[in-house]
Amino acid sequence: MSQIFSVNADVWQLIPELEIGVITGHRQELTDKVPAELLTQANQQALKWVTEDPISANPVVKSWRDTFQKFKTKKGAHCSVENLLKRAKQGKAVRPINGLVDVYNSVSLEMAFPIGGFDLDKIHGHLNLLVAEQSEDFWALGENEPEKTLVGEIIYHDDQSVLTRCLNWRDSVTSGLTENTQNVAFIIENNDPQRHTDFVAAIELLQKRLADFLELKTTSQIVNQQQHSCELSYSA
Repeated sequence: MSQIFSVNADVWQLIPELEIGVITGHRQELTDKVPAELLTQANQQALKWVTEDPISANPVVKSWRDTFQKFKTKKGAHCSVENLLKRAKQGKAVRPINGLVDVYNSVSLEMAFPIGGFDLDKIHGHLNLLVAEQSEDFWALGENEPEKTLVGEIIYHDDQSVLTRCLNWRDSVTSGLTENTQNVAFIIENNDPQRHTDFVAAIELLQKRLADFLELKTTSQIVNQQQHSCELSYSA
């Protein structure tokens, strides 16, 4: 089966350097062999990215702060990887959630790239990254009432609803990964052309850990201004 992921032209106009790694796969067995120490080690390794104070003085954080200035954001919204690195720096370690999330969080912490995941069986139609033209309800993880997205905000959206806000800053309950997710897509965002080699390495590391710990075989593609869409294909 396959669905399409595409990035609208209005996103490239704001962030022409953006590239997105797209990793898809199907879990035949719901195996979870993620070691308890994986996140512990990742939280420790994350500290190398945030040696300066304040946290905004660190290059990987400042780069995303600059990018977030290019579009409308909710007050206080920062790139998802900044949130993870900040927790590591403050000694508030990122804790286990489920195998799929733990694996991508470990790579995000170690490699300093924002990463997210979608349960493809919960996505209606195709997946798009776009600049919002209207305000919509957004059901954020952990909240009992919907938020309202902003006009001009960059969001991931399927044919029915908003799936994340401010690029990959905040996930919805709609398409989140659980221990029972079988068909999955991960996205890794990079806004710095000088980090392209690290970006590719992060994609490869995520694929390796998914295979090693979850027996999840995946395929990967890169979407950019030259290749603005791809299939979210997986073999059931």
